[in-house]
Amino acid sequence: MFIFKKRFSSALEIAQLGNPVLRQKAALVANVQDEAIQHLINQLIATAEKYKGVGIAAPQAGQSHRLLIIASYPSERYPHAPNMAPTPMINPSIIDHSKEIEKDWEGCLSIPGIRGLIPRYQSVEVEYLDRSGYGRKQILSGFIARIFQHEYDHLEGKVFLDRIANTQEIMTEFEYQKQIVRQDGTR
Repeated sequence: MFIFKKRFSSALEIAQLGNPVLRQKAALVANVQDEAIQHLINQLIATAEKYKGVGIAAPQAGQSHRLLIIASYPSERYPHAPNMAPTPMINPSIIDHSKEIEKDWEGCLSIPGIRGLIPRYQSVEVEYLDRSGYGRKQILSGFIARIFQHEYDHLEGKVFLDRIANTQEIMTEFEYQKQIVRQDGTR
């Protein structure tokens, strides 16, 4: 099991819905080895840890860079999340996806207190640069694929509410915890 170390001192403030940076298409990272980018990666990991996020994108920290972190682990917000060490993905792209789409509940650090039932591809094939600048390609599925797609949307200037087709599929975090997590033994 992956356990986060406490590094909250370098955590950043989360941009909230309404902040223009969340609606901008993020800029490509030109130099992965740039000291500022490497420092931002560390700060994003610390920010995800502090706010108990399973992922975070640079625009959520007010930085318009094509950089996201996936850092999945079980928590109160996502009790059945799989463990995945924080993984920086720089200039990511989706190169293929499954035909199967699944709806599941999502929340967002930039939209606190709200959940939405969001359709996502069950699996995605992605390319990205790791923090050393090496190209990576992998297939992500299930919850990890959902995290990636959610964070990737932030790089495109989108938030999960943009994917809501029916406003009946929105609820508060309180009701989500009461209705979905506590009453559904599978969650």
